Amino acid sequence: MTTATTQAMAEPKHASAWAGRPAADHGAQTIAAREGRAAVLGTALAEQLSDPAAFAAGLAAAFRELADPEYRAGQAFVAPGIGETHGVRSPLQVAVRRAFEKATRRASPAELLPVADRLLREPEREARWFAITTLQRTLRTEPERTWQLLRRAARDADEWITVDTLAHPYGKGIVAEPYRWAELEQLTVSPSRWERRLVGSTIATMPYADRRLGRAPDVTAHALPILASLIGDADPDVQKALSWAYRSMTVVDLTETTAALETEARIAADRDDGHRAWVIRDSLTKLDPADADRIRSRLSGIRQRTGAPSTSMAAGLAEQFAAMGLGRRMPEPPLT
Repeated sequence: MTTATTQAMAEPKHASAWAGRPAADHGAQTIAAREGRAAVLGTALAEQLSDPAAFAAGLAAAFRELADPEYRAGQAFVAPGIGETHGVRSPLQVAVRRAFEKATRRASPAELLPVADRLLREPEREARWFAITTLQRTLRTEPERTWQLLRRAARDADEWITVDTLAHPYGKGIVAEPYRWAELEQLTVSPSRWERRLVGSTIATMPYADRRLGRAPDVTAHALPILASLIGDADPDVQKALSWAYRSMTVVDLTETTAALETEARIAADRDDGHRAWVIRDSLTKLDPADADRIRSRLSGIRQRTGAPSTSMAAGLAEQFAAMGLGRRMPEPPLT
């Protein structure tokens, strides 16, 4: 999911889900033929940096030129409901972005943020993904203004590729400013499954988005309780992100993550909780084989039931908030 497995602006592993050998050959040929042109188009965008509307139009024109209808059909296959896309293969998106970044390496956040703001409002997803990667450039020097745009992108996200792409700057921002863990915790009770998925995807990417801060001991101290509040969610998109997050946490602290999964396995067995059991089983590949076998045996016979409600602590809290009339989305803050 990886913007998480993500698109993350590289040719996604999920491309093979729809590509047979002829399609794969076509993709490689398309990339080879257009990569140079993509770099030229990316460099040219730098001239429009001072005019966000012109920049958005120029980027759209570049992506229309680079588009591949076959790839667009594949995107719709792996991400149903993805909405409008140009259908630009990920390496070509990367080539455009890298050329733009090279040409604008001295650009200030004051120049980049209005462009990202405009691109996040574009209907085609490639523009939004371009904006998200641009925000990684401003995260360190203008964290609050950048975070406003990241929050808006999270509210607007409605498919997993955008969510997992967002996970990278979210993860980097949280480990750099630990008070933002509270914002991630708030998303566990969101009515949007995509915001809840972002919780797992963000935690999953942390050890890789920032290999120093993302692997610090306090990461699991924050992450594991948040995962414990969300495990039991009934939505498959959320479940996949949770298991991904547990697997990533083994890189940070294998002992603590194993203990957390042991605890969740006991709960799943006591409650015959199929939602929880699915996440645990999908998390076991990174554990010591003996530990994985022991946990797996505890879950024997526990299966998900179609239509069963969420059993997570977060779902219970969300119901309480809804009964009190809480949990409504706040108005979008202005980009100051």
